[in-house]
Amino acid sequence: MFAAEYEPAETTGRRRSPRAPVSFDVRVGDGGLRRTLCKIVDISIDGARMQTHSALRVGSSIWLTLPLAGTLSADVMWADDFTAGCRFNKPLRPDIFKQLLVL
Repeated sequence: MFAAEYEPAETTGRRRSPRAPVSFDVRVGDGGLRRTLCKIVDISIDGARMQTHSALRVGSSIWLTLPLAGTLSADVMWADDFTAGCRFNKPLRPDIFKQLLVL
């Protein structure tokens, strides 16, 4: 027989801030000539998850044109086929974030 004591690890999660479900179309570009539409499906002050029409590469920098917020830069943190998560290089203003939740 064997006995051991342990303490569970505290988990804080990988998210900097909570995400909220949304559904609105935005333009995404790579800083060059390539631009396409995508749909934001959840968003936080620090980032978003999107469905795209073309695959994005992890580690790439993109430009998103969001309603109310304008064009902002983001880094692709993960990607799986035509879904990707990005982290904004500058957090959204809280008032803009709240307005995006009701679009």
